[in-house]
Amino acid sequence: MNIKGTAFVTRKDTIIRTFGEPRWNSFLARLAEKEKYFGKPIMPITLIPLDKFIVFLDEVLKEFFHNDTNHYWKLGEKSADFSLGEGGPYHSYLLARDVKQLVESAMPKIWATYFDGGKFTAKLENNIAHITISDLPTKHIYFEFLVMGYLRQAFVIFGKKSVERKIRGFSSGNNDIYYQFEIS
Repeated sequence: MNIKGTAFVTRKDTIIRTFGEPRWNSFLARLAEKEKYFGKPIMPITLIPLDKFIVFLDEVLKEFFHNDTNHYWKLGEKSADFSLGEGGPYHSYLLARDVKQLVESAMPKIWATYFDGGKFTAKLENNIAHITISDLPTKHIYFEFLVMGYLRQAFVIFGKKSVERKIRGFSSGNNDIYYQFEIS
């Protein structure tokens, strides 16, 4: 499984906006010493091997967020603001006509924009969006917290309120992720 370079570029943008470019550059230089892969330019179209991306995630969490995994949720929200907001590279996904189209058509496309593996499903029943993620080669909490934070913020940008409810997740020791979002 690979992670699209868009995820790296989005993290970079978020870190620079929050901590400044000199701190990002210093971090990236140290990371490249540990993991040579990060010594070369990473573009939005770069396919980053999952194992390399996990190293990057763990180092970002350690360097900038005191190893607090809850920051993945916040990074997900900020990533959605960056990529789905007005002028963002994926803003067009939010041009859906209604919530059903957003959930069942746009959200799977958003997943595929960032990841080339795993199974993502999204179904809307009444006002409940059912989101599942399975078949991931690595059970890293990033996939749960960042993606669910991203999706919650996508609803906000779309103009809807939502309340999420975790049914299953890596953070609870499950082998897949299932959240419900009640939309109003």
